Amino acid sequence: MCGIVGYVGPRQSESILLAGLARLEYRGYDSAGIAVIDGDGHLGMRKRAGKLKVLRDDLGSDPLPDGTTGIGHTRWATHGGPTDGNAHPHLADDDKLALIHNGIIENFAEIKAELVSEGYAFRSETDTEAAAILLGREYHAAGEDLEAAFRAVVTRLDGAFTLLAMHQDHPGLVVAARRNSPLVIGLGEGENFLGSDVAAFVEHTRNALAIGQDQIVAITPGGVTVTDFTGEPVEVEPFEVLWDAAAADKGGWSSFMAKEISEEPEAVANTIRGRVKDGQVVIPELDGLDELFSGITRVIIIACGTAAYAGQVGKYAIEQWARVPVDVELAHEFRYRDPVIGDDTLIVSISQSGETMDTLMAVKYARERGAKTLSICNTQGATIPRESDAIVYTHAGPEVAVASTKAFVAQITALYLLGLHVGRVRGSLGATEAAQHVLELESIPDKIRQILEDEQGHIEQLAHWMADTRSVLFLGRHVGYPIAMEGALKLKELAYIHAEGFAAGELKHGPIALIEPGQPVFVIVPSPRGSAVLHPKVVSTIEEIRARGARVIAIAEAGDAAVLPYADEVLRIPLAGPLFEPLLAVVPLHIYAMGLSTAKGLDVDQPRNLAKSVTVE
Repeated sequence: MCGIVGYVGPRQSESILLAGLARLEYRGYDSAGIAVIDGDGHLGMRKRAGKLKVLRDDLGSDPLPDGTTGIGHTRWATHGGPTDGNAHPHLADDDKLALIHNGIIENFAEIKAELVSEGYAFRSETDTEAAAILLGREYHAAGEDLEAAFRAVVTRLDGAFTLLAMHQDHPGLVVAARRNSPLVIGLGEGENFLGSDVAAFVEHTRNALAIGQDQIVAITPGGVTVTDFTGEPVEVEPFEVLWDAAAADKGGWSSFMAKEISEEPEAVANTIRGRVKDGQVVIPELDGLDELFSGITRVIIIACGTAAYAGQVGKYAIEQWARVPVDVELAHEFRYRDPVIGDDTLIVSISQSGETMDTLMAVKYARERGAKTLSICNTQGATIPRESDAIVYTHAGPEVAVASTKAFVAQITALYLLGLHVGRVRGSLGATEAAQHVLELESIPDKIRQILEDEQGHIEQLAHWMADTRSVLFLGRHVGYPIAMEGALKLKELAYIHAEGFAAGELKHGPIALIEPGQPVFVIVPSPRGSAVLHPKVVSTIEEIRARGARVIAIAEAGDAAVLPYADEVLRIPLAGPLFEPLLAVVPLHIYAMGLSTAKGLDVDQPRNLAKSVTVE
């Protein structure tokens, strides 16, 4: 979950490291630090608790000496609180060696006890310092060969880790190791970079290498070497980053989240682009897999958080179009219950970052048991796609705000494309019907733009009026149910208030006890045109909660007059088919959560206790 950046080359590394950390701060912002080897061969280090600005201000008043080799880290605290002492880098070997770490070292207590018994002193509460001191010890045991020392250290560590280290005796060299935690290389001219993801270096190069599991990399200004943990050379996969640095900049918006909500139409459109031919969905990445899709008898979607709600929306479409049963499971529960899966099961994983540890381990578990795996991911070079049999990339562009918005609608879009593709392959969806769905899907970007133009001001004003709200409930049926849960999650993440999403039919089975005068309730109302059975039932639910004093905010399609007598506020969405309404209904909920957080004076982009990419279990 932490952000890591490394640099070697001709330029002064401090500014490069700080810029890289700024782009990675969504991965953790409890503390930050950098280490630099200066022109005299001396290692200098500075680290501070708090957001990156604290470190930047400190360096502004008291800069480190110039140096062209450096590593930097922004932290999401696991072992040890967010203090100066627990921040990274950690030093060893008489402060000549600096190390940073993303992940959790599960056997650190055993290693620490061993080192303490040998007389080594610790200055932090972290698991990382045990790795730093162990590396310092092994560095001398290996004849001051930093790569050999790394190989000795990684064989001792259990858990998930990306480690970057440098030693002042070796300026121009940064060594890294990776297990179950992200790491990519940026290839420059006379300079090279390391990062948790490509955002760390995309400002300088769009040429990258994806590092595999259990590999060690050494970068110098003139080259890159990659070996496995035994020292054997390995081939690595090159790729070109398909977006530039400007895509990850705020660009004048008040927040990254505001920018990313505005980009939801493009996220949908770009995910569709190149995947429709003659009115039918044909996903090029899935060429040659027709036999696989024809032979599956079951689909299991695995994901966490917002991605799991996207999966629940996708379940309805895939089952209807591909006529194959679909289950949706939380990745962190999936592999611990000994699920029944086999070679006729397709596991579809969803992860914006492609590094979500729970999802990654579930994918590995599924492959070990013979299931086929397909990944839906937004990040090139990520681990989960490389561990999967097939990949469908979303093309939402970089998402910097911790709370997901445009990635969510892109994930639903990718799942719909998958359902239409598999339905065509299996012959369960006729060409005429499929073409109608394709036209509907292709109309969604313009309809989202219409919501942003017509309703955003109204929704933000509503959020401002509700700034003192302590609890909000969300209700939906059918595909509206996971949208209700997504709306609740956004409020929990951004406004730090109690929020729950319920299936509207469950209300009478318990949750109606929560309704009291003034209780705000958002209701996602299905279309009276496409959901003639469900629509009156949801209107009846609105009547029931209104009778008990609830304040009802209905999200309803244009022209639906049936909700007007019972709703205090109506947020309108354009007309759409029942399965496509979620892509529209969620937009007001994203705007509302952002607006309420802003009205409360909170940090929309970096909510407390959260990180964008959860790379630890």
